[in-house]
Amino acid sequence: MRRVSNAAIASVTVVALCSGAWLLRSGAEAHPPPQPSAAQAATGGDRARSVAPAMPHSPPSRIRIPAIGVNAPLMGLGLTPQGSLNVPPAEKKNLAGWYEAGTSPGERGTAVVAGHVDNAEGPAVFYDLGSVRKGSTVEVDRLDGRTAVFTVDAVEVYDSRSFPDAKVYGAARRPELRVITCGGGYSETTGYRGNVVVFAHLTGSR
Repeated sequence: MRRVSNAAIASVTVVALCSGAWLLRSGAEAHPPPQPSAAQAATGGDRARSVAPAMPHSPPSRIRIPAIGVNAPLMGLGLTPQGSLNVPPAEKKNLAGWYEAGTSPGERGTAVVAGHVDNAEGPAVFYDLGSVRKGSTVEVDRLDGRTAVFTVDAVEVYDSRSFPDAKVYGAARRPELRVITCGGGYSETTGYRGNVVVFAHLTGSR
């Protein structure tokens, strides 16, 4: 498959992840997913951390975020006809996806992983993503038998009306990873108002 720049992604707020059907059905009995605090936002010193050498291209097969108990298979994602990132099937709660026309996790550049925060039955794979903290580890198993190990630099939340496309999806000179789900508060009329984004960079492999 020919790989293309993440700049090909437009309207990148991943709206299909964000219906909030479970919260709407459950009402006061349900608790909205955690949101990152201001202390987890990016600072100038985050890029000073050590970086591991880039890995060759290889499709990923599984993502693990030990701090929040995530251990999920990955499927390839493409773009919708409107140019936004597609999403995994909502009924598969423990499934995430990666943008397979772009950078693979561990490769030089910006790799993108997305997953649902919930579905009609309850919390899904990235329900607790907003509680991840700087310094946490994200591990991605690859089909070449190796595992890319990332360290979290920042966790931020953005309103869908002001989503920073270039910051999230732009090219990087080092191996980086973005993990994305819904967040930013919840409205019964419009669903989740934005997206939670984890920013991480490669610090090891095995």
